[in-house]
Amino acid sequence: MHLDDKTGAYFDFGNHTEKVRLRWYENREAMKRELLRETLEAPHLQLVPHVGYVSLFPFMMGAIPPESWVLEKQLDLISNSSFLWTDYGLRSLSRTSSMYMKRNTEHDAPYWRGAIWINMNYMILSGLHHYAHGKLLKQCCEMYQYLPFTNFTVCITLLTLRCPVEDGPYSVRAGELYDELRSNLIRNIVGNYQETGFFWENYDQKNKGKGKGARSFTGWTSLVVLIMAESYPSLHR
Repeated sequence: MHLDDKTGAYFDFGNHTEKVRLRWYENREAMKRELLRETLEAPHLQLVPHVGYVSLFPFMMGAIPPESWVLEKQLDLISNSSFLWTDYGLRSLSRTSSMYMKRNTEHDAPYWRGAIWINMNYMILSGLHHYAHGKLLKQCCEMYQYLPFTNFTVCITLLTLRCPVEDGPYSVRAGELYDELRSNLIRNIVGNYQETGFFWENYDQKNKGKGKGARSFTGWTSLVVLIMAESYPSLHR
């Protein structure tokens, strides 16, 4: 992952060109036509400028210092509806990307190019929770060996209730985004379940968050239970 100083996003780096498209070619011998990739400009070494889940991996891991300007930029990427934010969860690829909702081949429809995936949203929620409430959790863990059990329980209860915690200049904003994203995800997943009786593989951000892909998908979509319980892995180092 490589940090782009202009956007505060993390990108892949390698041979890349934006001048590429899919084009139909006639194959008269086979009496058919094929949709093939056409490159209009030779690729060269550069950042791959597509904002998506991949741009947030250091954020998901809690690897960005809480006082860093990069954290502010990451929160901007998360909250901007032109990039990832929707009322149903965070989409997988920014609407500004040239690959947004584009096919990869004739038989390979858009998959990770816009849909809402619950496993990645869970990891982003984990990052938001970390930056909003990390300081209190760290203090509770450090004090645990010196406190009576009842006091430690109270401490964890206060954390679960998400009392305001100042943990860097962006903790309040991270907490606000955490609350809103969590509510959006729960509302959409539960709403789809009530309507269809299924958990879905992913959710369609272009069709009011409707479930799509494999149904009865109690794999990563069942993470909604941990989201409801606000149960996340510790990102403290």
